[in-house]
Order: sequence, then C-alpha cells, then structure tokens
Amino acid sequence: MSGAPTGGEGRAERILDRLGLPDLRGNRSFVAANAIDSLGNGLVMAFLVIYFVKTTTLSLTEVGGALTIAQLLTLPIPAFLGPVLDRIGPRAVVAVGNLVSACGFAGFLGVSSTWQVVATSLGVQIGAAMYWTSSSALVVLVARDGQRTRWFGFVRALRNVGLGLGGALGALAVGVFGVPGLKGVVVANVVTFALAAYLIATWRPRSVDGPAAEPAAEPAAEPAPAQERPAQASYRTVLRDGAYMRMVGVNAAFVFAAMVLAVLLAVYISDGLHRGAWIAGTLIVVNTALVATTQTVASRWIERRSATRVVALASVLNAVSFVLFSLLAAAPGMLVVVGLFAAITIYTVAEILGSPQLSELSVAMAPSHARGRYLAVYQLSWTLGGAIAPLLLTALLSAGAIWPWVFLAALSLGVVPMCLGLDRRVTANGADASTAPVPAPVAGAAAPEMTAPAVDGRGRVP
Repeated sequence: MSGAPTGGEGRAERILDRLGLPDLRGNRSFVAANAIDSLGNGLVMAFLVIYFVKTTTLSLTEVGGALTIAQLLTLPIPAFLGPVLDRIGPRAVVAVGNLVSACGFAGFLGVSSTWQVVATSLGVQIGAAMYWTSSSALVVLVARDGQRTRWFGFVRALRNVGLGLGGALGALAVGVFGVPGLKGVVVANVVTFALAAYLIATWRPRSVDGPAAEPAAEPAAEPAPAQERPAQASYRTVLRDGAYMRMVGVNAAFVFAAMVLAVLLAVYISDGLHRGAWIAGTLIVVNTALVATTQTVASRWIERRSATRVVALASVLNAVSFVLFSLLAAAPGMLVVVGLFAAITIYTVAEILGSPQLSELSVAMAPSHARGRYLAVYQLSWTLGGAIAPLLLTALLSAGAIWPWVFLAALSLGVVPMCLGLDRRVTANGADASTAPVPAPVAGAAAPEMTAPAVDGRGRVP
C-alpha cells in the first residue's frame, strides 16, 4: 500500500498550511498540556488578590506585599534551572514545575497568614518559572521540517485562547458563587496543573522517539577527540556571547512593551485620559482576540522573512503605537476612543510579529549543549523586566501622562539597530553556526532531549 496521503488528507494538510498551523500529528499530549495549563492560569490569575482578601483576615496591603515578596524571591530561579535543564531536559522540568504549581494552589485552600501567602504563592511562581524557562526548549523537541516558527505562533495563540476562556469561566464562577466559587476555581487549578504534568511526563516527542532515544545496543565508539568536544558551558560563556546578549537586550524592550496591558493601560485611560476603566478591559479583549485568531496565519508570513528584520519591524510598530497612545492625552472627544482602538491594534500587530521570532532566536542562537543556560538568561530578561516595569512605568506616569509612552517609544526605537544582523549566527537549518560538535554518546545512555536534531528550516531560518 502506498504511503502517500489520500486526497482528503492532502486537502487537510493544505488547509492547515494556509492557516499557518504546524503538523500536530503525534503531539496531542503536548498540545493538550499547553491548553490545560493556560486554562488553569486564566482561571485564577486575575483573582489572586481578591481570593486572599476574601478568604483570610489579611488586608489588601498585606496581600499585595506578600505577593510582591513571592515574586522577588522567584527572580533567581531561572539561573538555577539552566544547568538542570541542560542535564535532564525540558520535559522533566516542565512536568515537575506543573506539579509544584499544583501543590502551591492546593496550599491556597489552607492559607490564613502572611507567611503562608508568601510560601504558597512562591510555589506557584516557581512552577511558572520552570515552565517558562523550559517552554522554548519544548518547542525545539516538537517542531520539525522548518515548522518552529509555526509552533511558537500556535502555542501563543493556544495560550491566549486558554487564558481568555479560563478568565471568563473564573469570572463566571466568582460572580455566581462568590467565595465558594473562588475556592472552586482554586481546586480546578490543582486538577488542571496535575493533569498537565501527567500529559507532559507521558508525551513522547518524535524528535526524541525511536531508535535514537533507545539505549545503545553496541559498545560506544571511542570518545571524540578533546578538540571536537564542546567547551564546558557556564553562565560566563553566555554573558560573553555578545550576539546573544544583544538579542536578550532587544527582548527586554519587548518585555517592557508587554507590561503595558497589565500595568499601564487601565490607569492611563482612567487617570490620564479621564475615560471609563471599562475601555481598558475592552482593549485587552481586542488584543487577546487578535492574537488568538491571527497569530498562526501571521506565522506563515513570518517564517518566510528574516527573523531579525521582522523583530526590527515589530519594534518600530511598537514605537508607533506608543506615540499614538501619548498623543491621545491632547485629543478631543470621541477621537480618544478611536485612537485607543487604533493604537491597540498596531501594538497587537507588533506583538504578533515579534514574539514568535524572538522565541525562535532564543533557541536558534543557543548552542544545543548549553541551551538550558542560554534560555535561563533569556528568561531572566522577562523576570527582571516584569519586576522593574511596574515601578518605573507608574513613576513615569505620576510625572505626566505622556512620559511612560515617550520612554517606551524611545526604548523600542533604540533597540532597532541591535536587531539587525543577529540571524547571521543562525544557519539555514535553525542551529547555531558556532555550535561545536556534540560529544559521542555514552554506552547505555538515552539521547538527551536538549540535543535533539535541529529542523531543516526549508532552506532558511524560520
């Protein structure tokens, strides 16, 4: 029997290609785990503060302070995870991280004091750090045939759908059932994160499946000569890698841009523009809907272009949106509302273009034998940016309504020259051009996940 796809299968593949979707065959557990994980985050993240305020005797200030302490304690976690990720691979790290998050949420049910809020929230944040530090490496395992950019786009779209649906379900539960609804949402999160851990732990990605992942039946060949082995990786190696650190700096600008929705938008609209805060909620819905519905189609266009040129274009679009936001402080009447929707649309297009390509560069520029440490440094730009942005942006806003937008626009334009030329480090198959040969396998050892073969890239960088 011929192995060629049937007419129906061929049509389905063409439809998936037009939609910018990757080949999902054999990766249902990975897709389901991401959907469940994002649903769980959407269920509870919007209600963390109100949960502790409603279910304990703690004040709003005490709850906020405890959550901030937990966030600060999480900052060094990616640095500890880098060597672990290199040693055991991303599947194990993500599975354990989901279990840690499940335990943290379970602890929410018995919280009554400030230190307990810190401890349980710290567990949830550590689990989240384990996921985000490893998530790009998981895509390396699942993607093949030049589809890495599509996978990054698909996962982002999937997470937006899950977060939106989870947030809606959480709001419904809390609105209808009150405090019992809050506790029910927390219980649901325990279940969802435990299920996601099981799915990731039992998932067998094609890139590490089959004979390559089995113990060697024959004695291993002689070890590779010392000059052919990759140098032992350390964080000093990463910090000395000028091109990669330049990419991390570019990403930091996108981290500050990403904080606009969570930190700046609502307070700017209500205090700076003197409009109803509900407009901010509507704009966030627009952003989520656009990412969920257009990200995969956009990925089909993105994968045919230079990664760094796309990131540079996204930076310019971010700057344009921030300038438009700032100009609305002096705009009359309904022009403010129209301008807000135009600005959020441009901002979202920048997000759709830039995020998958930065994720792609974060793995493609990293030598496979040290990818965990490289991704830990990349993730640090997110954790540090997430910690600094609220204080900095609100301080700028207190100095004047336009100043945070001026800062963000200048930062976005400032990193454009840093974007150009980064993909010179990346070969046509998506691997790091400077990566040294991988050492010969040890007899009886399974192939490590972090050194799975790179995709072929269809003759170019995704």
